[in-house]
Amino acid sequence: MSERTPLPAGAVGPRFPGFNVLDQSAHWDDATRAAITGRMHALPPVRFFTIEEEAAAKSLFDQLLDQRPSPGEQSVDVVRMVDSRLAEDETDGWHYDTMPPDREAWRCSLAGLDEDAQGAHGAAFAYCEWDEQHALLLAIQTSEEKTWHGLPRAQVWSLWTRYAATAFYSHPWAWNEIGFSGPAYPRGYKAAGVGKREPYEVPDAMPGDDPVHRSAP
Repeated sequence: MSERTPLPAGAVGPRFPGFNVLDQSAHWDDATRAAITGRMHALPPVRFFTIEEEAAAKSLFDQLLDQRPSPGEQSVDVVRMVDSRLAEDETDGWHYDTMPPDREAWRCSLAGLDEDAQGAHGAAFAYCEWDEQHALLLAIQTSEEKTWHGLPRAQVWSLWTRYAATAFYSHPWAWNEIGFSGPAYPRGYKAAGVGKREPYEVPDAMPGDDPVHRSAP
């Protein structure tokens, strides 16, 4: 699992100080603006996950994305974004032939997480301590066993991480964190080329800090 600098409250990341992609929202058309702001303020209630699955999924996503907000801070509501996709059966359009369809795979894998947590700590995954959750996931990620609860281990990990990353990096707070300047439509970009920046973009304040190279395991 990768370690990353968590998003602060207000969601303006430390790598690109002062940069907030929402400052550019006046340049987007109405449909684009509604779609993006809806990811912050208009997410539907949970419809696919059960209460137990929602709790397990939220803890799983927080672990995968290292979202540990302090009291009063905000985080990207990944679980509702993923739940919305699954409720509408909006998958990636494919799944491994050795895995069940995504909706069934999610239910099975979250049940497996809770089963592992109950066996190791006597509590559902969501009620385990942060370090206990981390250890359970690390064991799944690094195990040499081909299967986990009857599912291909590596493909379960792929299911979790691709849904987590798709949801998280569609959110404007995550764009602030990575310095992504948002939709080019309809204004477009003028500073095309490696190392060039638009007038409203800012340079990386930590260019030598590569979270991929310092991540575990």
